[in-house]
Amino acid sequence: MKTIFVVDDNIVNLAAAKKILADNGYRTFTLHSVDKMFALFSKVTPDLILLDIEMPEMDGFAAIEKLKADEHTANIPVMFLTASTEPKAEAKSLEAGAVDFVLKPFSASDLIKRIERII
Repeated sequence: MKTIFVVDDNIVNLAAAKKILADNGYRTFTLHSVDKMFALFSKVTPDLILLDIEMPEMDGFAAIEKLKADEHTANIPVMFLTASTEPKAEAKSLEAGAVDFVLKPFSASDLIKRIERII
C-alpha cells in the first residue's frame, strides 16, 4: 500500500484529501504543519507528499527546499495543492522541484489520476 502525507493548515482540506485517498486505497497521514511532517519522517517515509504552499510557520517553498536538501527526503515526490492566486506560483513550484501543481478546490478524479501518474 502506497503512503501519502497531506500537509495543509486547513482541516477541511485535510479531511477531503484523506477521504479521497482512503477511498482509493492509499495509506494517508494528514498533518496540519510542516513541522509535524518533518517529525514523522523518523517513523514513516511516504511515497508522495501533497503540500500546501501557504502555511503559517513555514510555507511550501521553504519546506520543499528543506526536503530537497536532505538526502533521506530528496527523492520523495512533492505535489503542491494550493489555493494560491499568485500568477507564477505553478512555474515557481516546478522550479522548486515539485512534480505537479493542483489548484484547490480539487476534483477527486483529477487528484487521483495525477497521483497514479506519479506513483
